[in-house]
Amino acid sequence: MGIGTATARLRGGGRGWVLLTIAVGWVFVLGGRFLVPAVLPQVTGTFAVGNTGGGIAVTVIWGTYALMQSPAGILVDRLGERRLLTGSLLLSAGSVVVLGVAPAYLAFLGGCAAFGFATGLYGPGRGTALARTFPDDDGTAIGVTLAAGSVGSAVLPFLAGALVGSVSWRYVVAGLAPPLLVAAAFAWRTVPEHDRQHTSSPPPADELVGDVLRAVRRRGVAVAVAAVTLMLFAFQGLSAFYVTYLARSMPQRTAAGLFALLFLGGAVAQLAGGAAADRYGERVVLTVTAAVGAVSVGAVPFVDGVWPLAALSIALGTRLAIAPVSNAYVIAVLPDAVTGTAWGTLRTAFFLLGATGSTVVGAMADRGLFDEAFLLLAAVTAAAAVLYAFLPSREAVGA
Repeated sequence: MGIGTATARLRGGGRGWVLLTIAVGWVFVLGGRFLVPAVLPQVTGTFAVGNTGGGIAVTVIWGTYALMQSPAGILVDRLGERRLLTGSLLLSAGSVVVLGVAPAYLAFLGGCAAFGFATGLYGPGRGTALARTFPDDDGTAIGVTLAAGSVGSAVLPFLAGALVGSVSWRYVVAGLAPPLLVAAAFAWRTVPEHDRQHTSSPPPADELVGDVLRAVRRRGVAVAVAAVTLMLFAFQGLSAFYVTYLARSMPQRTAAGLFALLFLGGAVAQLAGGAAADRYGERVVLTVTAAVGAVSVGAVPFVDGVWPLAALSIALGTRLAIAPVSNAYVIAVLPDAVTGTAWGTLRTAFFLLGATGSTVVGAMADRGLFDEAFLLLAAVTAAAAVLYAFLPSREAVGA
């Protein structure tokens, strides 16, 4: 399918506005989660908490985001995507204001938790809204949205790094509130309602646990979830401290620009990852992507100079191609009867475990082991590559 044909299919029937609205919302929701890492040197300096305290703050954001995945999936059925996406954007706007005015570190952590919970509401509603609106082009629509989020993750931290020298980090973070409010208004206007009258009740807790355990016993699910957990751990550690690490030897705005290149490389990789998986298979794409990720993150302590680091940053971003390919694989091999419930619960589990990566790297950095922390992330990523090498095909899992 040509680019023109694909674009026409996505825009047809006014659906382009839905895609645009959800993608723009994701730009600020995902990009906002990388604002704190971009201004982490200023945050840790303000509250005098060191890298460990900074790592804990990032872990709180992603940990609370993880905890919302399963409840958000249930809320989609109860409230509908329109209400959930709008509410997520409104609550996110309020939480960044809390971050910006926090008078003490504990209050800042409270704002991090609020922001994580608020943004955690967006992902499940985003996916189901796109699937309902684009039943024949859901992969393309989701890929476009994820790529838009990666662009937001590049632009927003870059702008933060450029501004933080002349503007307080508090204004930079709280300044995200107005665009979030605008995005909320557009979500309310454009995202369609869906009929909830036939929605089934959530399963009992004991049934939910049993369903998830049975699903995880499938080899493909177990391997894919273990690997993506390791990849998320490494990415959280990398993304939380990449600017801080580079800013030791260069201006922070330059470091923020290199951080932006990481996500631009990721955006391209996400757009290409699905097509590559369709042609070569998930196992090949996931294994190669993780292997490249292991080599690139392990090279960080040994590369100097802006241009070599720019190339390395783009290579680091290719690991973001893991998300759409891995997500599509896991959803496809889960038992049909429990796909939604199991997927939401698994997302909570691997995001929660992966969120600890920033705390581990921060603690190592405070002990003078910053270089070694990146080597640890390389080893973790290499372990994921080994797991992906043994990933069974979709057909083998379903057999």
